[in-house]
Amino acid sequence: MDIGSLLLILALLIPVVLFIARPFMEKQSTAVTAEEHDYSALLAERDRILDALQELDFDYTLGKIPAADYEAQRTRLMRTGAEVLRQIDEAEGRTGEQASADARLEEAIAARKSAAQALAAGADDDIEALIAARRRAKTASGESKGAGFCPQCGTAVYEGDRFCPKCGYALES
Repeated sequence: MDIGSLLLILALLIPVVLFIARPFMEKQSTAVTAEEHDYSALLAERDRILDALQELDFDYTLGKIPAADYEAQRTRLMRTGAEVLRQIDEAEGRTGEQASADARLEEAIAARKSAAQALAAGADDDIEALIAARRRAKTASGESKGAGFCPQCGTAVYEGDRFCPKCGYALES
């Protein structure tokens, strides 16, 4: 290698190394206080308890959990959730004038249930509309009229079919 090649490689290598090493040289880390960390942990615990309560209610309505176990688990989760909400209130500086923790927990559960039901209902409506459009298109094209059965395997075939959908037998037109 000649000296020109080495200088070109060095000229390219130095900026690349500096670009890659720049994040390690900068000291711009965000310091999080212990209070902020604790508050974030409380919010995460609240969300976990709400999810657990929602799943417990769902499992109970499906009959997966006996009534006695359901009541005991729901009571335990409600107590834990109320304690977490009380700690969140203290961290936010709220006073006793706020609604009770149990009522707030029930409101949060109801809000999550209604949001989940609205999301599921919207998805069902979209699917139903697609199915109805497909049926209308099939009826309009005459594709839905039965033409008999496949002589090879006995599967039902339609007028527009040139081959059996199950075995691939060529149907006579």
